[in-house]
Amino acid sequence: MRIAVGSTNPTKVKAVEAVMRKIYGDVDVFGVEVDSGVPDQPVGMEEIVQGAINRAKMALEKTSADLGVGIEAGIYSFPQTLTGYLDIQVCAIASPDGIITVGHGPGFEYPPIVIERILNEGVEAGIAMGGLVNDLELKKKIGAIGVLSKGLLTRSKLNEIAVLMAMLPRLN
Repeated sequence: MRIAVGSTNPTKVKAVEAVMRKIYGDVDVFGVEVDSGVPDQPVGMEEIVQGAINRAKMALEKTSADLGVGIEAGIYSFPQTLTGYLDIQVCAIASPDGIITVGHGPGFEYPPIVIERILNEGVEAGIAMGGLVNDLELKKKIGAIGVLSKGLLTRSKLNEIAVLMAMLPRLN
């Protein structure tokens, strides 16, 4: 089985590979550069979901894969949080028959300065967080969640949860 991920970010490709190997065994998972069709930093659930779907569809269209997978992270308004926002990873999985399944991982809150930079300066969360901890490659490694959770959860593991949730309808 060939699975195209609509991103070349190693944390996304690694997450898809980890989940799909558990489900299907031997799979060929590879990243392909695509345009999400949404801002680099999606704000709001609609943009996040649309970005994931666009990535999945484009990955499938650009390749002869059996599945196209899109993962999009963004912030959305959430009541009773310190900043008013949570970050979430949404995964969409598209197949050649036109079926798209969607799932998401757990939400988490950024420090207020990160949310301020996203909303006021249009900066990506990964860049704002990377600047805060002096690691501009943070989003390609453990991610903000890795820093915020003190290493208890990495971006790749967070993405794995979203991928698994998007696979549930296909497994059942």
